[in-house]
Amino acid sequence: MYKELAKYYDLIYSWKDYKGEVSKIKELIKKYKKSDGNKLLDVGCGTGKHLEYLKDEYSCIGTDINAKMLDIAKEKVSDVIFALSDMITLKLKDKFDIILCLFSSIGYVKTYPNLKKTIINFANHLEKGGIIIIEPWFTKDAYWVGHPGMTTYDGEDIKIARLNTAKLKDGLSVMEMHHLIVERNEDVKYFVDHHELGLFEIEKFLEIMIEAGLKAEFLKDGLMKDRGLYIGTKS
Repeated sequence: MYKELAKYYDLIYSWKDYKGEVSKIKELIKKYKKSDGNKLLDVGCGTGKHLEYLKDEYSCIGTDINAKMLDIAKEKVSDVIFALSDMITLKLKDKFDIILCLFSSIGYVKTYPNLKKTIINFANHLEKGGIIIIEPWFTKDAYWVGHPGMTTYDGEDIKIARLNTAKLKDGLSVMEMHHLIVERNEDVKYFVDHHELGLFEIEKFLEIMIEAGLKAEFLKDGLMKDRGLYIGTKS
């Protein structure tokens, strides 16, 4: 996903208020974190947009499964370490006071067994008194099956139109993202990106977090509409 589209990713999501989201994340960290350190791990960091607003206050590492996205992050965000890693098999030689997994990246683990492995990984990388903040994908009830989606970017030298379908298959949300992109003095490019995300139920998600040794809480009022936030702390 996003391999050919990595360089357009930040334009596609130019509507997103990363700075405002980080302000809310910092409030949650101050409220819940009890450890003394300031080491932060952003799992599924993409192009590093959240880290741009976190790096001055925390010692940051960002991981992602997409090498091209990380290449962009490395170019744009200084004073942050970036590493290629799959969250399901995450194994870093360090522990952190804060672990973030935002913008519904957790949905890409797809299944409950993979979710359990991932949450255990997070817990194993967390210091005592540390906090985990996970922004989930939708639950099955909140997912908009059949709803047509559209995102556009109207720049002076580049135009992007993305249309997507929203289907349900084998318990997964399945979206086909169709992109038309035209840059100045170039032909129109067409890309299709296939996305499959797990629709995890709140109670089951919390149960997995508790089983991993975390005190778990779901906040309905999250960063984006109808997604919420999971908060995990380690005592």
